[in-house]
Amino acid sequence: MRVAIFDFDGTLYKKETFNSLMEHLKGHSDYQKEYKQFYRRIIPPYLGHKLKIYPTHRMRAHSMQLYMSALDRLSLKELNDFFGSLAKKMRSDFNPAVIKRLEKHFQDGTHTMLVSGAYTQLLTHFKKEFPFDEIIGTDIPILNDEVNKTEKIEHIQGTMKNIKINESLKNKNIDWENSFAYADSISDLSVLERVGHPVAVNPDKELRKIATERDWEIIEVKK
Repeated sequence: MRVAIFDFDGTLYKKETFNSLMEHLKGHSDYQKEYKQFYRRIIPPYLGHKLKIYPTHRMRAHSMQLYMSALDRLSLKELNDFFGSLAKKMRSDFNPAVIKRLEKHFQDGTHTMLVSGAYTQLLTHFKKEFPFDEIIGTDIPILNDEVNKTEKIEHIQGTMKNIKINESLKNKNIDWENSFAYADSISDLSVLERVGHPVAVNPDKELRKIATERDWEIIEVKK
């Protein structure tokens, strides 16, 4: 079985999801009051990251936890509606070149996977439109049909992506040499390295250097 693994931020989606999440919370008529408290809480880790005393991966995970806290006690329906309205806004900024590759892989019978640090409850809205066989994201904990901010999230980033991919494909015979992976960031290097056909999409500086040295395919798309 061949697989095609797609990152979300900067790859399928041209922008950064967290920025879109912040704007959506800030401008939402029902939840914008939560934005000010969320913003005050996110400033310290953000400044720590800028001063290089707070690692990027910790800052991202902490930011996702704080954002989830702003959605505390939303019901599953309210959470679905919240992310559904955001998904509609995001759709215009999807990468047509990557969508074309996704559709081709699906038609070829390749097992397509969306693997991202974005919230699973957001990513599932795109499964209705795009042919993903599977979605792996950061789950928002639910308790008694409501968002449970007291439970720590497991943020899917870096090598954690490979762990989740392995769990998902356990006991399946994968033809990695003829499989594909698409990503834009050096943080996804371990995912790109495991397939025979790694593709860098609008890569950051570090990934571009490696992709060029190793003669990997690079897809350039205007943002």
